[in-house]
Amino acid sequence: MVLIADSGSTKTDWRFTTADGESLAIQTDGFNPYYQNAQQITAVLQAQLLPHIDGSTVGKVFFYGTGCTGPTVNYIVSDSLRAVLPNVQLIEVNSDMLGAARAAVGHKSGIVCILGTGANACCYEGAQISHGIQSLGFWLGDEGSGGYLGKTLIQDFFQDRLPADLRTDFQARYALDRLTLLENAYKKPFPNRYFASFTPFLSENITHPHVVRLLTDAFILFLTTYVKRFPESSLWPVHFVGSIAHYFAQPLRQAVQQSGLAMGQILKAPADRLVDFHKDE
Repeated sequence: MVLIADSGSTKTDWRFTTADGESLAIQTDGFNPYYQNAQQITAVLQAQLLPHIDGSTVGKVFFYGTGCTGPTVNYIVSDSLRAVLPNVQLIEVNSDMLGAARAAVGHKSGIVCILGTGANACCYEGAQISHGIQSLGFWLGDEGSGGYLGKTLIQDFFQDRLPADLRTDFQARYALDRLTLLENAYKKPFPNRYFASFTPFLSENITHPHVVRLLTDAFILFLTTYVKRFPESSLWPVHFVGSIAHYFAQPLRQAVQQSGLAMGQILKAPADRLVDFHKDE
C-alpha cells in the first residue's frame, strides 16, 4: 500500500491508496521539522493518522512537506514515519514545493507557486525543480501567504490603519489585545498558523476597498519578490497551489494581470493530483 502526504504548517492531507486503486482521504495537523522534533511528529501520527489506517500494510510513503528542505531536517519526518509504520520499505521526504509542482503540472514544465499558510515559488521541468528562490519562512519572508496577510491585517488594526467599519467589526469578532497578540507572536509555537487564522475576516470582507488593496498589494509583492525574478516568467504561465490562492483567486488574478504575467491554473490542494503522479510507483 502507498501513503502520500501533502503537509503544510496548518494541516496535512493524506491519501492511503490500496492495491485495487482505492484512495482514502485523511487529514491531520500540519508538520514542520523546523518547529517540531521526531517525538512530537510521531505523537501526532499515532493519535491522528493510525486510527484510520493499518500502518503495517504501508510499503511506500511519499511525503511532501513545508520545512522539508533537505537531509539535515528531512530525517526528522522520515524517522517519525518509520516509528509508526513497521513494514515500510521506502520513504521519500521532499519539499511541499516539489509536491505542489508535481501536482500542478505533472511531467510538464512551468512556474509553480504555493500560497497557503506559507509561500514559495519555483521553476519546474518535468519531474524536478530546476531552480527557485530560497524561502526564508514566516518572519523573514512568506510575502502573500496566509501568515503574511494575517500579520498585515493585525498591523493595520493596531496601528490605526483600518477604516472605522472594519476596525469595529474586527474588534467585535476577536476582542484582541496587545498582550495576547505578542504572546502568540513571540512565545507560542507556530506564529504563522496564528496569523493565518485571521484570513477568514479578509475573505468575509473581500469586496471592501481596504481589503482589496491589502490583498492585491501582498500578491504583487509576492510576484515581484519571487516570480518576476525568473527569466521564464516572460514565457511560461504561473500556476498557484494552496488555500490562499483558492479563496482569494479574484485579487490574485488581478495582481497577476497588473504584473504583466500569464495566469495558469489555481489548485486548492495537491493531494489527489499527487496520487495520479505516483500511480505507477
